[in-house]
Amino acid sequence: MTTRRSLLQGLGALGATMTFTGLASASDGRARYLARTTGDAADAVSAAGFDVRSTLANGRVLLATGPSDATDDLESVSGVSLALPDLAFELETPALVEMADTENSTAVDQVYDQLLWDKQVQQVREAHEHATGAGRTVAIIDTGVDDTHPDLTVDTDASISIIEGQVGDHTGDVGYHGTHVAGTTAANGSVGMLGTAPDATIVSIRVFGAEGGATFGDILTGMEYAAEIGADAANMSIGTDPIPPAANADQYRRVMEPIAQSVTSAGTLLVGSAGNSDANLQQSGLFTLPNSLSGVLSVSATAPNDERAFYSNYGSNEIAVGAPGGGYETLEKTLNENPDEVEWPYPTNLVYSTVPGGYGWAAGTSMAAPQVTGLAGLVRELAPDSNTRRVWDAIAQGAEGTDGRSDPEFGAGRTNALEMVERL
Repeated sequence: MTTRRSLLQGLGALGATMTFTGLASASDGRARYLARTTGDAADAVSAAGFDVRSTLANGRVLLATGPSDATDDLESVSGVSLALPDLAFELETPALVEMADTENSTAVDQVYDQLLWDKQVQQVREAHEHATGAGRTVAIIDTGVDDTHPDLTVDTDASISIIEGQVGDHTGDVGYHGTHVAGTTAANGSVGMLGTAPDATIVSIRVFGAEGGATFGDILTGMEYAAEIGADAANMSIGTDPIPPAANADQYRRVMEPIAQSVTSAGTLLVGSAGNSDANLQQSGLFTLPNSLSGVLSVSATAPNDERAFYSNYGSNEIAVGAPGGGYETLEKTLNENPDEVEWPYPTNLVYSTVPGGYGWAAGTSMAAPQVTGLAGLVRELAPDSNTRRVWDAIAQGAEGTDGRSDPEFGAGRTNALEMVERL
């Protein structure tokens, strides 16, 4: 019998979810740790026999390696207030519905009119009469980005990979997820896909290995790198399953938040996907990481009819805005292929974008977040001196469909690019 989960996997509506796989270790076999400090503990940590691999948030967070089961030893070092083992995850990405390769693609004007409902409801083309993201940079923290795709303008010199704590050169996309996200954000329209900020430059920050593995430490390093290169926004269409409030992961939030605060203070807006578990992140007391960190603009997923997509997480004070992510308010309606019954029959109610070698459909809050990351590029083109708070406010003020900013499903509302730029 076909189960709901198998339908979801085939559909792609689960988006990307990081699943815990164990404690992280370095390539030399030593255990990896995250340490919250008073800001001047690196020398003391080294003297205690640990190898400090990275110093983040002006020294308030250290990434270190050392012996196994040495959390207590690290926490006893002067200047260290909290030490935790780094955690390893696998990225679960569902099957992609592929449509065309780049040699057989449809002209971008036709693609926009026939396939990009997500851009149409946000009036993206109309917004491009005011701003296109020219001169701006957007970072994609993900599986990597295919820089050979003709619709993507990727700065390969600035792009990097961060795998098992090692920072290396740009290596392309090890899956499809990062390339799909990048196209939604900033596809340039050269061949067959138009993104929200088509004249923005993409920087790929790959944090997942060839087998789909990543760690909190790698993601945190990627967040800080986005700020170091002066990215206007960094997209994080990655996140854990909902975490219960009693879980030890609450301590991980304490370690991670100084980095989110440091990145946003430096001028890089962090945009995260709210998750795909149909979970109430407020009343249930649940949270996800890194999306629930203070300073991360968390995005829920909307349908072509502006309803919440059936899989999208929600919750007052957790969701900043909603944005098109694909699918309808029920699975059955999403899978409906009859154009007489639904305005956008399956698969056209999903989100169409670039993938390595071509184009394809996917759905999830992973597809909603990059809509907002592209909007940040438009804001910064029109108001280049805006701090992250003003960029966030501009996106929220341009959203529509709610009263105020605390709607449990959509926060300030569903994003509208034209309304946003006209207000600016």
